[in-house]
Amino acid sequence: MTVHGRYTGLVREDLGWLSSGASRPSQDAVFHRANLPRAPLGDQAALTSGVMTSVPLYLSAGDLVTNLTFISGGTAAATPTNYWFALYSTASTPALLAQTADQLTAAWAADTAKTLALASAYRVVTSGIYWAAVMVAAGTPPTLMGAMGAKPVLSGENNLAVTSGSSLTTTAPATIATPAFKRTIPLVIAS
Repeated sequence: MTVHGRYTGLVREDLGWLSSGASRPSQDAVFHRANLPRAPLGDQAALTSGVMTSVPLYLSAGDLVTNLTFISGGTAAATPTNYWFALYSTASTPALLAQTADQLTAAWAADTAKTLALASAYRVVTSGIYWAAVMVAAGTPPTLMGAMGAKPVLSGENNLAVTSGSSLTTTAPATIATPAFKRTIPLVIAS
């Protein structure tokens, strides 16, 4: 008999589907970090045109972040004029570290993983909670695959998603200033 009763395997491996790495390749083989597990996710109206949505993303010292990926849900972007992704620091007022090129009017179809390269890859110096952001200015922004979350309850908890800025176009703001709680939490993958 083991300390796990009749189960003789490793509990952490059996419960692996609960971690954000479930159903993804080994991080030793393919570098990636994600803010949410792949399931259960749903089609979320996570974006407002011209407003940045940011989510916390744990990165480890030594990670080299080259790309950010967000996945559209069942609604495609309709008449986009600008969209980009950005990576922000761990500071109490997160500072812009890197941004992707503005995608202007490029299509973003429904149910499509959109992977964009940061203008400059970022090598993580200090492990911690960084922020990954997405902004789409469009007649109708795409829905994004993600989850729903509650406001922080305990002291020290972060929001799981925030919005900031308005009437944004080509450039990410220098900081995530005056963030507001956002209930919808888009999935982001850094690679």
